[in-house]
Amino acid sequence: MRCSGPLARLVPRSLLARMLLLTLLAVLLAQGASALFWSAALRSDRNQGLQTAARSLGYSIAASVRYFSLLPPAYRPLVLEQLRNMGGTRFFVSLNEKPLTMQALPATPGRRAVLQEVEAVLRERLGATMPMYVEFIGPQQLRLFNGAVALDELPRSWAHYALSLEPLEPPVLVTQIRIGEGEWVYLATLMPAPYYSLDESWLPLQQLLFMVFSSAFLLLFIGLLIRWQSRPLKRLSRAARELSLEVHTPPVREEGAQEIREVTRAFNAMRERIARYLDERAQLFSAISHDLRTPITRLRLRAELVDDEVMQAKLVRDLDELDLLVKGALQCVKDTDIHENLEPVDLQALLVQLVEPFTQEQPPRVCLTGEAQGTLLGKPLALKRCIGNLLDNALKYGHRAHLQVEDDGHAFVLHVDDEGPGVPEQELEQVFQPHVRLATDRQGYGLGLGIARNLAHAHGGEVELRNRREGGLRVTLTLPRS
Repeated sequence: MRCSGPLARLVPRSLLARMLLLTLLAVLLAQGASALFWSAALRSDRNQGLQTAARSLGYSIAASVRYFSLLPPAYRPLVLEQLRNMGGTRFFVSLNEKPLTMQALPATPGRRAVLQEVEAVLRERLGATMPMYVEFIGPQQLRLFNGAVALDELPRSWAHYALSLEPLEPPVLVTQIRIGEGEWVYLATLMPAPYYSLDESWLPLQQLLFMVFSSAFLLLFIGLLIRWQSRPLKRLSRAARELSLEVHTPPVREEGAQEIREVTRAFNAMRERIARYLDERAQLFSAISHDLRTPITRLRLRAELVDDEVMQAKLVRDLDELDLLVKGALQCVKDTDIHENLEPVDLQALLVQLVEPFTQEQPPRVCLTGEAQGTLLGKPLALKRCIGNLLDNALKYGHRAHLQVEDDGHAFVLHVDDEGPGVPEQELEQVFQPHVRLATDRQGYGLGLGIARNLAHAHGGEVELRNRREGGLRVTLTLPRS
């Protein structure tokens, strides 16, 4: 399946990047699904535990309120003083003349469930009609005693140990219940562990860290595995690119997975068949060249002995055509089958060498603009013939040639513009065929463009034609550097 549009630009091109992306998506989906079920189970267990803790806390608050309500009024301040001197209990308790007004924290599902459960227990134990206020207060908004004293203004031994949990600031559950006229029992406490904060994130931090680290390790190992397995593929692709330039190369080493070994084995067999075919073709054309030139020469000598001049002219003309066909075929094979070693080619120096004889003319028939960036791995003589054929074709049919170089480091592009009549649109591809010549009034075999394209293909490039709007033909040679 091929992607198109904006989505295609987001899909990575390399096998390693694609496999890592697919693995990451699979890991995230699997981890997300497991985290969803795990979080649902954890939330259910947490809700049950929170309900149990809230109910137990309600019973303790109800018992404390009942205890203070049964004490004689004169003894209540003494008991509170003793509790403070002893360091207090899990509750901070005070007796106030009226309920203190404080800004309650916003209701959340966890806080709402605790408040409902505690109030239900208190109503059950103390009576449904007893006036009471149950709410969660932030430590900064918490007020104590009749004077609405802040928590930080009290001695630490009085309330800090019961109502603070530094460095955290959990909400404080405050219960105010009237036990008599002008007497309100004030109880403040924290939720028991592990329910200090009540409302945790949807996914705990430990689970998020586990997902991140497990995904990172999985991607690391898969990346190393793919990189290890893709090395034979890279060597195979490099050998395939070099095959167009040099057939007689050592076979590619068979290694990697079984499928990659089979592909490498098939490639080596194909390379051997191509090399054998090219060797046989070279031998065949050498034999044809030797076998044809001798009888053609012998026929020319015999044609000279013919007394009939008309017949002699016809024989000479037929022999010239036959000789032209043989030379053209041999030249085509010779020019497209160049046996050279690969080496870095300085394209700028090559261009300067080709255009130098024409730039010294007055007026110059060739101009060169732009500059090639660095060298290109290829066959020097083949590239020289390729560009030389394009230059000769432009000068032959367009009188002048304008060479423009565009090189961005990834591909070498050469535009060869002429000032000729151009080529009909329907014949732009036909001129690459052997012996196709649009101008019959000029000498040639009709092989130049075809040979140039074949040599460009051997280097992984391309030769394209198009007519310019201002007149003339533009021939574009593209040679990738990779």
